[in-house]
Amino acid sequence: MRRFCRPTLFFLAVFLLSLISVPAQQQPFDIVIAHGRIIDGTGSPWYSGDIGIRNGRIAAIGNLAGAPARRTIDAHGEVVAPGFIDMLGQSELTILVDPRLPSKIFQGITTEVTGEGGSIAPLNDAIIAADRAGYEHYKITPGWRTFRQYFARIEKQGMGINLASYVGATQVRRMVLGDADVQPTDPQLGEMRALVEQAMRDGAVGLSTALQYAPAPYAKTEELIALASAAAPFGGIYATHMRSEGDAVLDSIDEAARIGREAHVPVEIWHLKAAGKANWGRMPQIVAKIASLRDTGIDITADTYAYTAWFNTFSAFIPPWAHDGGDAKLIERLKDPAIRARIRKDMTSAGPDSTGKDWDNEWQEIPGPEAIQIAVVQNPDLLPLQGKRLSEVAAMWKQDPIDALCDILVKDKAATEVAVFGMDEPDVVLALKQPWVAVDNDSQGTSPEGLLGSEHPHPRAYGTFPRILRKYVREEKALTLPEAIHKFTALPAQRMRFTDRGVLKQGMAADVVVFDPDKITDKATFENPNQFSVGMEYVLVNGVPVIDSGKMSGALPGKVLRGPGYVP
Repeated sequence: MRRFCRPTLFFLAVFLLSLISVPAQQQPFDIVIAHGRIIDGTGSPWYSGDIGIRNGRIAAIGNLAGAPARRTIDAHGEVVAPGFIDMLGQSELTILVDPRLPSKIFQGITTEVTGEGGSIAPLNDAIIAADRAGYEHYKITPGWRTFRQYFARIEKQGMGINLASYVGATQVRRMVLGDADVQPTDPQLGEMRALVEQAMRDGAVGLSTALQYAPAPYAKTEELIALASAAAPFGGIYATHMRSEGDAVLDSIDEAARIGREAHVPVEIWHLKAAGKANWGRMPQIVAKIASLRDTGIDITADTYAYTAWFNTFSAFIPPWAHDGGDAKLIERLKDPAIRARIRKDMTSAGPDSTGKDWDNEWQEIPGPEAIQIAVVQNPDLLPLQGKRLSEVAAMWKQDPIDALCDILVKDKAATEVAVFGMDEPDVVLALKQPWVAVDNDSQGTSPEGLLGSEHPHPRAYGTFPRILRKYVREEKALTLPEAIHKFTALPAQRMRFTDRGVLKQGMAADVVVFDPDKITDKATFENPNQFSVGMEYVLVNGVPVIDSGKMSGALPGKVLRGPGYVP
């Protein structure tokens, strides 16, 4: 038997000891962000320090001077914060057009949650046919039918930010019932619940509604409770564009709370507002209502984009009964003079529509046609209207504004989107300041270039988060910087159960932004919206810079963030 001599044993022991004694922190970091003012997302004041990133995660925080790193970013004098989380984006299609999502990353957005009532999946041939104009507008072939297939597609192509999605209650309704004003039978409701359950297994984060847009208003509360209950065992959330954000807003909050209570799910109210001139000044009531529900144990929170104009489909001005059967039927009705007269009467009258049903009458909520800006059209002949107010279009066409509205919908196959100036600034500020209110962009990722650059979006598409930092933090001091960062990061991460994001802490995913708080600024306006925000020096998604020294890198390091019910 061979024996080791003593010198050999000595050198072997030294070698083994050296391996054991090399601390993990001596392995090179991929990136060190040095000398920054760290605002960690918790709401705590800033502190100085360095952040070491390795393999897409935060590996160390502290004094990392002298630590080996493949790259060092000097953040002296700048804020280092978690990447911002957009609580409602609309990028499920535009991420297939420009996967970098430039308008998002220049705001510091590293994660988007989407799927407002009508989600990207599930899909069937009937829905694809009904929505063909939208797919053709973006030159997209919808080759997926399930969330699992859609997620696989965007992961394969790459994505500039992380994306999560709800399954829409409208979507599953359309899968089973189409666009008709009908109620589901028990077997049909069972089919809808099964679609929700499958979506949750595929990675959806919860159930959503957009109850203002047909065919969603046809759903009764009991239907929504049944669908939300199907998401509950999978850890789902119920998120809602409520049935009314105007005159019946308090009743709508009660409905959302009831759905949450009876389905045993948390509730998120999207883009909280007091809509319409008759409701200006009601935000204190709205806040008190939600606070009282929270005091009783209802897990209900909200988010806001903090502009005084909302953005939606132009067809939302038309009463729900006229949408029965989908957009093709709506256009037929708008062409019929007698039916158009009935629509006009409903729009110009307060109270229930001509069927006796209450509805969110946007025409009654605005000061006048000058409060509606034509934003996005799909008919190329209507492109000159983008950016104009409805009052201007009516004057150009020598028409009454309601006739101009109806004719635009007919010419554009009901696809037009508009900005609507219907909120009051004090209400907006009060909502933003609530400790349970996070922030949403409520716009698809876009770009000034190419196909997307031909549109005229709401400026929030480019400016929401930097605008809050400029206007409400730096200029008006309605929020402190740590409070705003908390609303952008830890608060939404907590609500969405993104357990490894939203806070700068060792072991967390390295979604990080670096910016000068004195320079961060939105540039987009209602007149000229296609302008990037400025001031983001670095934006890292999963440890990879997508904004590098103030410029897009073109990297696509984003991931699909699947819900807790995901089954691989």
